[in-house]
Amino acid sequence: MASDLELFHTILLGIIQAKQTNVLLPMIVSELADTADFALARIWLTETQLTDRQQRVLRLSASAGKSRVERCSWKNLDGEFSSIPWGALKIGHIAKNSESLHLDEHEIKHSRWTIHPEWIAREGIKGFAGHPLVFRGKVLGVLGVFSRNLISQQQFRWLRLFADQAAVAIANARAFQEIESLHEKLQLENEYLRSEVKQNIGGFVGKSPALQKVLEQIDLVAPVETSVLILGESGTGKELVARAIHERSKRKTRALVKVNCAAIPNELFESEFFGHVKGAFTGALRERVGRFEVANGGTLFLDEVGEIPLSLQGKLLQVLQEGEFERVGEERTRRVDVRIIAATNRNLTEEVEAKRFRQDLYFRLSVFPLETPPLRSRREDIPILAAHFLKQAAKRLNLPTPRLTQQNQKELMSYLWPGNIRELQNVIERAVILARGAGLRFQLKESSGHSLEQTASVPTTQQEWLESQRASIKTALDKSGGKIYGKGGAAELLGLAPSTLSSRIARLRIKRKRV
Repeated sequence: MASDLELFHTILLGIIQAKQTNVLLPMIVSELADTADFALARIWLTETQLTDRQQRVLRLSASAGKSRVERCSWKNLDGEFSSIPWGALKIGHIAKNSESLHLDEHEIKHSRWTIHPEWIAREGIKGFAGHPLVFRGKVLGVLGVFSRNLISQQQFRWLRLFADQAAVAIANARAFQEIESLHEKLQLENEYLRSEVKQNIGGFVGKSPALQKVLEQIDLVAPVETSVLILGESGTGKELVARAIHERSKRKTRALVKVNCAAIPNELFESEFFGHVKGAFTGALRERVGRFEVANGGTLFLDEVGEIPLSLQGKLLQVLQEGEFERVGEERTRRVDVRIIAATNRNLTEEVEAKRFRQDLYFRLSVFPLETPPLRSRREDIPILAAHFLKQAAKRLNLPTPRLTQQNQKELMSYLWPGNIRELQNVIERAVILARGAGLRFQLKESSGHSLEQTASVPTTQQEWLESQRASIKTALDKSGGKIYGKGGAAELLGLAPSTLSSRIARLRIKRKRV
């Protein structure tokens, strides 16, 4: 090696600029192999295997060099020495004892340190130097180099100084990555919190026995670290229930992260849930934190969980069972502590029987099932909710608050509300806009369902109510020519979310024309 001090100084100037370990580590070994002319340079990093014994190993993380015999580079991180137990071989010995190791030509050929002396002879290796990568008393890993020239004591000492500086660079790169990750996580948490503020409809409003039962169940399950499955029709306030459980739990100081499972494309499922590293796939221009990682220490709300494709449910189940995952394109295993609250408007028992939903995932999610009642089962709450939404809409729109008359209340209470509370809120807001100083006029869609005055008996079960919607759904499908989504679609005619209508069509087994 030429002028060691100047050489190592030049190499260090380059590596201290790197802020990502996946860039820094290959840079270190490449500089040692190419610039310092070592035959092989490698870095192993300390890793704790998640077993009952929490065993420490050294994972090969960077390698550079070139074979003199086979004419190939040594960049492969797999193979016999990709994982070395703590204390085993010369690399494990260096890490365990936090001491350097210098082997000359005789020692490396005939000592207890070499498993493959034939490789040493074939490649003309005459020296080995290994140094622990120590930062603040902690062994981060081991730097090992093989040389086709004798390694002098002076060179060995300079390598030790180099290893110390490399350890600082690795620690700094990890810290920078952690800061970036925390910054991104904080941004995502802020986005979720802003989203929750926008979507918050003002908390629970009403005094019906059906609502009181829900509140009692929330108080019962909130302090307990168990999974909750919220069942109910679209628009009944399932997200509000999830937020209430979170806010009454021990995790209330951390984020409640919502995932709309129906809105995630199949090909982005893993990235959305678990994150990815830069370059993991086409379009992955930077590292991304997944929803599970953002929710670590808090609560993850899986809305519309019944919409997750069967092919992807196993991956979700695995992280729920083990509390472990890997980002897409990364081998590092990460642990998370997340409470799961799921919600669906589907009958998951029927979905399991139909083989569209995994039974083991269903049991994992439904430790404590909680059902939100439809608005038709809380008729006494309708005037209270209407008055609440009336004041809320008038204030937000900066309009005078119209008077809610007895006739208005009677009209609202006689309607079946297929869209539940969400539909009531929208109807009230439209009425406030149209009032302009006059009385309230409600635009209730006739195709959405019959009024209570037109119905001889009010449906008492969810299935009975669903059957009562069959005629209106068929009528809307006929008018739209079988179209559900978009302008003029059946969902728009009925005032429903397209996913909700699709679910009802499937459950009623209604055949429709394909457009």
